[in-house]
Amino acid sequence: MVTIDADHAGQRLDNFLMARLRNLPRSRLYRILRKGEVRVNKGRVKQSYRLIEGDVVRIPPVKISPKPVLPGVSPQFEQLLNGSILFEDDQLLVINKPAGLAVHGGSGLSIGLIEALRQIRPECKFLELVHRLDRDTSGCLVVAKKRSALLACHAALRDKQAQKTYMALATGRWPAGLDVINAPLRKNVLQSGERIVVAAADGKPSETRFQCVEAFANFSLVKAMPITGRTHQIRVHAKVAGHPLCGDPKYGLQAVNQGLAQQGFKGLFLHATAIDIAYGEGQLQVECDLPDHWKTLLASL
Repeated sequence: MVTIDADHAGQRLDNFLMARLRNLPRSRLYRILRKGEVRVNKGRVKQSYRLIEGDVVRIPPVKISPKPVLPGVSPQFEQLLNGSILFEDDQLLVINKPAGLAVHGGSGLSIGLIEALRQIRPECKFLELVHRLDRDTSGCLVVAKKRSALLACHAALRDKQAQKTYMALATGRWPAGLDVINAPLRKNVLQSGERIVVAAADGKPSETRFQCVEAFANFSLVKAMPITGRTHQIRVHAKVAGHPLCGDPKYGLQAVNQGLAQQGFKGLFLHATAIDIAYGEGQLQVECDLPDHWKTLLASL
């Protein structure tokens, strides 16, 4: 028996069960719902029933496949994550995600940021990503510690009450006056199975605002503020502008990437430097400094 608290009130019954029975196949979950094996306040309800605080949910005993054994978080990794927290209260956590770390673990034994946080914070019964960052992108990432906070942040993102700001190192000299890229984006899947995003007339409307912060001989440090939130949006829009990002293996210039790698500068030069999001009665504003290897490279240009 599970008694619904305020944090789960308003959630659909099927979604509530999916979260509690993570490894139970969806088909099996809906089968036990249809058969009435799940009871709320001793009665049958539809899968779309919205839970109310104080409801008592009876979950039948079900055999669930054992969770895949994830690699443990090393002391060094735990120290890195704890040292990367930029803001935390009882509702939210904002972390400076390291480049090269996926936000979610993939297949097999891989582990992502959210799985690692759940390991090092076992006292947190709820930890969910508010949004995502590409694996190779570093910087501000918001994690909800309560379902109510997750819903509030999602509402803020949906209602355009949040602004994410990125810094990027682009190839070439960014043209004066090029401050907005409006180019519809479409996801494609190549024969190899690789997913790639292209600018196409039949794509989803996409807008990014750019500002050149500092121009170098062959590079430009630019601020990017996505108005929409499409996959790889800043990276593809920079390519559309004719100035792809340094270190970008999908959309960048191979010769530039190789040249930087030979100098010891590997990886994508895209960093989420700030997030400003409606929070409570005001705004939560969190900033994140550029990584050290960025500073080293910029000082040498």
